[in-house]
Amino acid sequence: MEKIEKLSDSSIKEIERFKGLYPNRNSAVLMVLHVVHQQFGFLDREALREAAEIMELPYIDFQQAASFYTLFPNKPMGKYHIQVCRTLACHLRGAEELTALLKKILGIGIGEVTNDGLFSLSEVECLGSCGTAPVMQINEIYYENLTRARVDEILDDLRKKARNG
Repeated sequence: MEKIEKLSDSSIKEIERFKGLYPNRNSAVLMVLHVVHQQFGFLDREALREAAEIMELPYIDFQQAASFYTLFPNKPMGKYHIQVCRTLACHLRGAEELTALLKKILGIGIGEVTNDGLFSLSEVECLGSCGTAPVMQINEIYYENLTRARVDEILDDLRKKARNG
C-alpha cells in the first residue's frame, strides 16, 4: 500500500495562520508551498491536497504555482539538490559543459538522484546571476564563476560535510 504523507501539526498551524493572514487566500499559495517543501523537501502531492483543503482553495491553484517555480521539486531529491542555470548567459559561459561535467562526476542524469541519496541534478531557467555565469545553486547556496576545479572542490566539501554529520 502506498504511504500517504500527512502534514505535521506545526505545518497545519502555519498554513491556518496564512489562511487568516491574507484577505485573498490565493495570495498565500506561495507561502503554503514553502511550508510543504520545508516539511518534506519536495512538494508531496497528498500534502498539497491537504493544504488546499485547509486553505479552502482548489488544488489546481497549488499545482499551477508549483509547476512555475523550480525551487519546488515534485519528487524527493538528494540531500544536496544541484540546480544548473541553462539560460543564455550561462549557456554562453559554459553551462552545458558544467551540466555534462556534473553528470559524469555524479553518474546521474537530469532529474535523477545518486544511489547514496546525496546528490540530485536539475537544470533550471535563470538563477538571476548572469554576470557570474556559469552558476549553480545547491540547496539555498549559489556557486558562481564555476570551473572544473571549483566544482570538484564543492562536491568534495559536501561529501565530507555529509560524512561528518
